[in-house]
Amino acid sequence: MSERPLNDDNGSTGPDDNDRFEDIVDAETDRDPDLAVIEAGSRTLRAQAGPPQGDIPARPEDPETDRALREVETELAGRWGETKLDPSLVRIEALMDILGQPQRAYPAIHITGTNGKTSTARMIESLLGAFDLRTGRYTSPHVQSITERISLDGAPISAERFIETYQDIKPYVEMVDDREDYRLSFFEVMTGMAYAAFADAPVDVAVVEVGMGGTWDATNVVDASVAVVTPISLDHTDRLGATTGDIAGEKAGVVKQDATVVLAQQPVDAAQVLLKRAVDVDATVAREGMEFGVVSREVAVGGQLLTLRGLGGEYPELFLPLYGAHQAHNAAVALAAVEAFFGIGAQHARTLDIDTVRRAFAQVSSPGRLEVVRRSPTVVLDAAHNPAGAQVTAEAITEAFGFSRLIGVVGASADKDVRGLLEAFEPVFAEVVVTRNSTPRSMDPDELAAVAVEVFGAERVQVEPRLDDALEAAITLAEEESEFSGAGVLVTGSVITVGEARLLLGKG
Repeated sequence: MSERPLNDDNGSTGPDDNDRFEDIVDAETDRDPDLAVIEAGSRTLRAQAGPPQGDIPARPEDPETDRALREVETELAGRWGETKLDPSLVRIEALMDILGQPQRAYPAIHITGTNGKTSTARMIESLLGAFDLRTGRYTSPHVQSITERISLDGAPISAERFIETYQDIKPYVEMVDDREDYRLSFFEVMTGMAYAAFADAPVDVAVVEVGMGGTWDATNVVDASVAVVTPISLDHTDRLGATTGDIAGEKAGVVKQDATVVLAQQPVDAAQVLLKRAVDVDATVAREGMEFGVVSREVAVGGQLLTLRGLGGEYPELFLPLYGAHQAHNAAVALAAVEAFFGIGAQHARTLDIDTVRRAFAQVSSPGRLEVVRRSPTVVLDAAHNPAGAQVTAEAITEAFGFSRLIGVVGASADKDVRGLLEAFEPVFAEVVVTRNSTPRSMDPDELAAVAVEVFGAERVQVEPRLDDALEAAITLAEEESEFSGAGVLVTGSVITVGEARLLLGKG
């Protein structure tokens, strides 16, 4: 494959030395000046929401640290955005070489797929930590703070450590920049930072989520003994392929020689591609529905109660404080991945300590994934951004909450299948308020409204260009008629929309 970056959204084949990537916008990281509006927020919304909570860090309280973190964010944002896939590992391999191959200092579990990667990574992290292993987790995109992307021992690294890590590798990043045709991208530098931070900690095991795809993803310089493939569906089709089988071909690259691959339930064409890859590299295969799976699940207060069948046996009465059947399946995949990491399988059938597994699952959180951030009326955030994700979210919110009336707040990226997303939510939204987030890639609210009117009808669509106004409008709609006392609000469409709504509602 060519080392030349693929075309960006404007048809350009990449910036020259004069613009130095400054005009390429990272879809899930950059903010434009309108973020000042979001950060100022609505005093009314914040007052109603209560104090911050959850595991997403707030901005540093120390002004100097906050200034230094913003400088790092600005430098990173000036690089080639992470949503542009360059089919080459040349630059990241050069950086790893000059850093002394930090990604080889620890074993790893590598996660790819379309939906559910971050939640699955968090569950794997919690399980490993419960068994007294020091973990490093690298996930993307972030919900609110860039420091979320790199976690140690289950918590995002501090702003101070994030800054130090960047400053430590910056001279080496610049050396690679000077040697290559194109500078390292935002995601490549972040990946280098994560691998360096994990080696410096040091961690016992790294849990690594791909940014996009697999074979050519910057994370794929790691040689993981366990590869995980969450459900594959159509997303990033312009970069990864037009069918789930094509996309699986790209994602299959994370499966390495003699590794174990843990497969969630997949479309037939994707499963065929993944199984062929496993045969080609002599990988051991564990398939959901065959070697492991969900035995039973029932809705419980604050989540669900599960019985899972792992690679070594059954694990009954596991409380998972997350909603939806999809999270139960993510839990089964995570459990099988950790069993495989510990060498449990057909040849060594045994179960992990059940009390430890129960404790680990009970501690799992996944911000922005059917997360309740307010009551009276209930406001739920979910980062679904493609039709498959929207479908499982719609099913889960119906099952778990039983709202008599649900108001949607939707802000989506222009390059997504927005119609498919809205069609998945149409059966559960009584009304929808369309809006936008602060990124330039956010779809224009009027354009989004035009699609929404075709899906919902004009009488069910309201347009509020500002997210804070959209939240207030949706909450008002949920409150305005006493007969709808069981009404709720779901904010969705993009990780950024969810993160900014979370900030407006005082969560972080």
